[in-house]
Amino acid sequence: MRRSRTVALTAAAAAAVLVVTGCNSSTKKSDDSSSSAAGGGANAATKGIVNASDKKGGTVTFEMKGTPDSLDPGNTYYAYIYNFSRLYARPLTTFNPAAGEEGNKLVPDLAESMGQQSADGLTWTYKLRKGLKYDDGTPITSKDVKYAVERSNFAPDVNSNGPTYFHDLLVDNETPYAGPYKDKTGDLKSIETPDDTTIVFHLQHPFADFDYLVSAPQTAPVPQAKDTGADYVKHIVSSGSFKFESYEDGKQAVLVPNTNWDKSTDPIRKQLPDKIVLKMNIDQATIDKDLLAGNAQVDLVGGGVDPQTQAQILQNPKLKASTDNAYGGRLVYMAINSKVAPFDNVDCRKAVQFAIDKVSVQTAVGGPIRGQIANTVLPPDIPGHQDFNLFETKDNKGDEAKAKDALKACGKDSINTVISARTERATEVAAATSIQAALKKVGINAEIQQYPQGKYLTDSAGAPQFTQDHNIGLMMMQWGADWPTGYGFLQQIVDGRAIKASGNSNLSQLNDPAVNKLIDDAAVNPDKAAREKIYGDIDKKVMEQAVIVPLTYFKVFLYRPDNATNLASTAAFSGEYDYLNIGTTK
Repeated sequence: MRRSRTVALTAAAAAAVLVVTGCNSSTKKSDDSSSSAAGGGANAATKGIVNASDKKGGTVTFEMKGTPDSLDPGNTYYAYIYNFSRLYARPLTTFNPAAGEEGNKLVPDLAESMGQQSADGLTWTYKLRKGLKYDDGTPITSKDVKYAVERSNFAPDVNSNGPTYFHDLLVDNETPYAGPYKDKTGDLKSIETPDDTTIVFHLQHPFADFDYLVSAPQTAPVPQAKDTGADYVKHIVSSGSFKFESYEDGKQAVLVPNTNWDKSTDPIRKQLPDKIVLKMNIDQATIDKDLLAGNAQVDLVGGGVDPQTQAQILQNPKLKASTDNAYGGRLVYMAINSKVAPFDNVDCRKAVQFAIDKVSVQTAVGGPIRGQIANTVLPPDIPGHQDFNLFETKDNKGDEAKAKDALKACGKDSINTVISARTERATEVAAATSIQAALKKVGINAEIQQYPQGKYLTDSAGAPQFTQDHNIGLMMMQWGADWPTGYGFLQQIVDGRAIKASGNSNLSQLNDPAVNKLIDDAAVNPDKAAREKIYGDIDKKVMEQAVIVPLTYFKVFLYRPDNATNLASTAAFSGEYDYLNIGTTK
């Protein structure tokens, strides 16, 4: 899942950041996630639930810079919306609302238990809990879950934002299924609903991570009669503990308790606030001020405060005690487009790899407190990570000589290209500016072009034809695991079969048969240790192709207001707070 906005770094803030590089630069996850604390201290929410409470009432305010790709659970692919959508959309399984490694554990949600796998691994069966209802009081059925998967995976012209796992895994129909909007008479034969509480998935091959896959909001039920396609986001039918009172595109969404939600069918949700307000297009400095003042409880995007606020917090022990600094299975990187000349030549890609000063990039994104310098695709907190560095330079500051040699081997003296970055993510732009300066020293002239965050993957960097037409050879990106395994991290960004015309996450457009085969080998291997070794092998093969420049293993630096309750930093959602049960004392 692509995530988290970044922010510009002033010289003063950079200096303040560098003074404190030893402070909280690495956060060890704790196994003691059942603890709770009032106030808690620094990193308390990475170890337990801070300000645990069952107090009802009040308004919980979420604020965000920019806009989401979509609040439609079947048309989103940002971690923070996966997290937030669980308030109004219940998938078959979800992650335990707890801190640290406990938050990585799957629990049944809409389903009454985890999936039942057949002996050959080709069939997964789930039974829904009894008594489930939508916010209008109508029953939720297994057919609604099936329809949700169909609309999210088989209608890319309507819902293009999400991943394509189900489309790729499910057994093909005798004739290709055109999706529910085009095929009004047929349906997807590879999903069966023998009764209203049973759903059966038939796979092309065994897939050990299937319980993780159905935790995606793509399995949150959608009644076909209420689906309005691209406009469904305006009138989402709730299966969760909250429902929409109002929605203004690009401005605000207001959620209120779903009176047809039944606690007896839902052991993990608390339904505490009287109201949940999501404010969009808020300047990051304003978000930070609102958090510090307790006027907002959560920065929805979950990437942390901006560098100026970070410096202010780190110089104030009282403020610092209300912060959490954690990894979350994320990589900040730059994709090299292997389909845009001359980066279709591996030596030109290697020239970029050697030229970049990663220390300068690290400073641009906030210093060591915001990320460790990266050399691999898999972050260190994803199983399968191996330490290696195929493009080593002295002190990680780049090597002009090696870069120029690679450029010469590519048959080029110079290159003119474009770097794309997201407008709202000012540190992403700052990182791109650092990269631009380093590349210029070796003869690679890169123009930075900025595009809106909400459409970055649908309309620009994630639209292969657009990148061709606009000479976008380099693309700033950040990625976090869809679920905490090597497959959940790697597949959508390195598997050539995942490339889409819009909403594409494999920005490098890597389509290496050897990589694709290793992905398939891992998917069907029942041995966890063997799978993890394969993920490390995939990482090395991708880096040999030089299509991804790892920059930093991202860390969040979150501030938690004193009036927010039930705050737990969860690795399952990239170090964000778990949004399921946040309340307020305000």
